[in-house]
Formats: sequence, C-alpha cells, structure tokens
Amino acid sequence: MAPIPTPPAEPHDSPDTYVGLDADAAERLARERGWSTVRSLAPGTVITMEYRVGRLNFEVKDGRVSRAWKG
Repeated sequence: MAPIPTPPAEPHDSPDTYVGLDADAAERLARERGWSTVRSLAPGTVITMEYRVGRLNFEVKDGRVSRAWKG
C-alpha cells in the first residue's frame, strides 16, 4: 500500500488581516504568504463546505474583501 500523504501546512496568517483590502491586492498578498488556493466569492454564493488545507476564501463586495475564512 502506498503511504498516506501528509497535507501541506497552512500559512500562519489570520484571515482577518485581509478584510477591507482591495480584492486583487488581497489575493496577491495571500499567495505571497503561502496560500496555495485563494477563492473569491460574491456575497451569498452557494458553495460546498468541505475543508481544504491551504485554501483561503474571500467574500468580495464592491471590489473589497468583506469577509475571509480558511478552508
């Protein structure tokens, strides 16, 4: 049997630091800080709730991050 892979570590970074930033700048900053996936969503977008290590989610309203969370 093949070994079970170890998931990558998440950056030690608080999602709250992105709230209020311009969405494009926030995405660039998140990638620089090591987030492997950055997902921008409109308010009220229906999404699945599976947790993905290394993913940062942004809710974007009027071009700015209004909410950010891991997974």
